[in-house]
Amino acid sequence: QVQLVESGGGLVQPGGSLSLSCVASGSIFRIYTMGWYRQAPGKQRELVATITNDNYTNYADSAKGRFTISRDNAKGTVYLQMNSLKPEDTAVYLCNVDIQIIAGRRFHSWGRGTQVTVSS
Repeated sequence: QVQLVESGGGLVQPGGSLSLSCVASGSIFRIYTMGWYRQAPGKQRELVATITNDNYTNYADSAKGRFTISRDNAKGTVYLQMNSLKPEDTAVYLCNVDIQIIAGRRFHSWGRGTQVTVSS
């Protein structure tokens, strides 16, 4: 009923930038908070940033000052601009969206993730 598709990951050198996108599609009535999480090998999934439907943002300390989250409600898309990337940012980045579908049910949906690798 709902699909989340991330894109924009890849290999980048330390200090470089990447821009991630996540598009939500399907039988969507309303989208609430959208967010990005990441999971590195052998580590727990962690919050990167979230943005509410009135554009209130929240960032993990590791992302503050380097990453920017934004959204386009008309397109059902959330973005993550990542600058000054570090090797420790290497992880699978996953999109999470709080969605209410047309049938009325509300739930959190996850994308499959996009790999970000920061290495020289």
